[in-house]
Amino acid sequence: MDAAETAGKAAGKTAAADLAPHELRILVAVDDRRGFSAAAQALGLTQSAVSHSIRGTERKVGAVLFERGRKGATPTAAGAAAAAHARRVLRLLDTLVAEARGADRGTVEGPLRIAAFRSVALHLLPAALERLTARHPGIRPEVRVVRELGAGTAGEVAEGRADVGIATIGGTSPVPAGLIGDVLLEEPYALVHPAGHPDPRSLPLVDWHENCGSYTREWWGRQDWIPEATVLTEDDGAVLSMVSNGHGMAIMPALSLTGAPDTIEITDLGTERPTRSVGYVTTPELASSTAVRALIRELRAVRA
Repeated sequence: MDAAETAGKAAGKTAAADLAPHELRILVAVDDRRGFSAAAQALGLTQSAVSHSIRGTERKVGAVLFERGRKGATPTAAGAAAAAHARRVLRLLDTLVAEARGADRGTVEGPLRIAAFRSVALHLLPAALERLTARHPGIRPEVRVVRELGAGTAGEVAEGRADVGIATIGGTSPVPAGLIGDVLLEEPYALVHPAGHPDPRSLPLVDWHENCGSYTREWWGRQDWIPEATVLTEDDGAVLSMVSNGHGMAIMPALSLTGAPDTIEITDLGTERPTRSVGYVTTPELASSTAVRALIRELRAVRA
């Protein structure tokens, strides 16, 4: 290998490291808004400046990041991955500043982005956030409620849109690759039906789509008495409302049944009942930050 080839390969290895924060912000803006014009407007730049920056980033990365077309800019697989990393790098830079400024005071100021699914946002987060902000008044929680389906809340963290996700994880639903986390609580599923019904298992099933572990899926498949759902809703709150009004029965986790009305009855499913593991996920680079550690501590405290 001659000197020119060696120098060329070295340059290729370091080019991506030369990306500046403003280039990452432009990359994220184009990905978020799916267009150069919209990104330019959001950033207060000209469209040509955004286009020039993206071309430069593509040259440094060595991959096409967006497909250009009349409908805007669609991220390629490389573009989606680059945008996710860019969000996380930018967030880490923000954290660096916040942690450095707060080092002498032993606290930190700034936003803490949390992704949570509905029942957690209703019944677990409020108490934890109350404790968090009392101890760290400079932290500003920003909660995004996300359906726990597919990538769910963990996907928000992986893509750099959230610092912490409250997700369904556990032995049969492992923490996604590239993230770290732990289980906060195990909640059992129960049969939920109109109060006083003589044969609740004969009722039609009201259900909703959500992520669940392999044991839950296997258990469900072994239950000959569970019919196909005749009512399929967007979330567990709608399921509970349908059941409480006499439109069927459901199988729901305990957190979703917090504050359930008197018009429903909750029946235990026995010792082999399925459970749902609820835990937190975050990125390795943010796991040691003051805000993330403080939130995890308060989440554990409210479930103790």
